[in-house]
Amino acid sequence: MPNSSTYSNFFNKVKTSIHEGTFAKLTLTKTIGQPELQNIYVRTIVVDDILKLSLTFKIYKDGLEEIEKIIELEDLETELVPYINNPFMWGLLFTTEADITMKLNKKRLATITEQPPTFKNPDQILKDFITKSQQE
Repeated sequence: MPNSSTYSNFFNKVKTSIHEGTFAKLTLTKTIGQPELQNIYVRTIVVDDILKLSLTFKIYKDGLEEIEKIIELEDLETELVPYINNPFMWGLLFTTEADITMKLNKKRLATITEQPPTFKNPDQILKDFITKSQQE
């Protein structure tokens, strides 16, 4: 798979931002055609005092339908890579340090770019989890 190192690099940036407490959110977007699955949003969630990830699948059939799936942090890349290039062309990682975009071009080659951050604050659930962990 020609893009596997770029995908791994991108998802390592996601994991690093979560561990460093700078993660705001992750979105898979920019589809080709009109697939039912339009977006996947990733946010943090705490289940039984364990930090996990909530994947929200936005599906448009007869109307908007949202399906949520809770996964372990280490399963993020495995869960999302199958959706890259089918149907999503962009992965957008928002952190408090930078907006990191992974795009597939017309030849389906992946590149990663960074822009100044959109978000000033990290994901609130992540922030609360880190604060609570540091107090224990």
